[in-house]
This record gives sequence, C-alpha cells and structure tokens, in this order.
Amino acid sequence: MADAEHLLFTYGTLQFAEVQLDTFGRLVAGESDVLPGYTIDYVEIEDARVVDLSGLSVHPVLRETGNPVDKVVGKVLYVTAEELDAADEYEVSLYRRTAVTLASGRTAWVYVG
Repeated sequence: MADAEHLLFTYGTLQFAEVQLDTFGRLVAGESDVLPGYTIDYVEIEDARVVDLSGLSVHPVLRETGNPVDKVVGKVLYVTAEELDAADEYEVSLYRRTAVTLASGRTAWVYVG
C-alpha cells in the first residue's frame, strides 16, 4: 500500500483475516519474516471483545530471551499510522509495542508481553 508508513511484525491474531478487517478495515499486505532473540509464551485474555473477535481466549505473547538461536516466525504487515493506532487499541494491556530488528534487517513494530 502506497501510504503505508510502518512495518508491524505479527505472530498471532493480527494475522487473522477477521481481526484485520475489524481492526484495519481491510486485509493488510504482508511478507513472512523472523524475529530472532524471542520465544512465544501464552496468556489468558479477559477482554470479551478481543476474545469474540479472535475466537481465542488464550493468545500468544513474545518474550525476549536475547538468545539469537530463539526465533519467532511471523508476518510483516504494511500499515499506516492510523492503522498502527488501531492495532494499539486492539491489543490488550498485557502487550506493549516496541521496535525490533527482524532477521531480514528491517525494523518493525511488534507487541511484546
């Protein structure tokens, strides 16, 4: 998308079509990538809207290990500033957005626990 200003690395429910349509109002173009130095853990989500939308009460969450052998496979989405704000609203308080460097060398936003 020409006006996409941000890269957002997603490893969980933001990859779901129904979540993207509700959060961004469209399906978002993306490419596979890998985040080194992190692993996946799981958390119970209590926000009824997020659970209803995703269909899951347990969501993945990133945990930084600092070990380059650890890797999380996901997708890089091309989003606008407004869509990034919408993603912030979708993610519950258990998550915070931070910038990371992916295996491809690109810098992207990601939600970690």
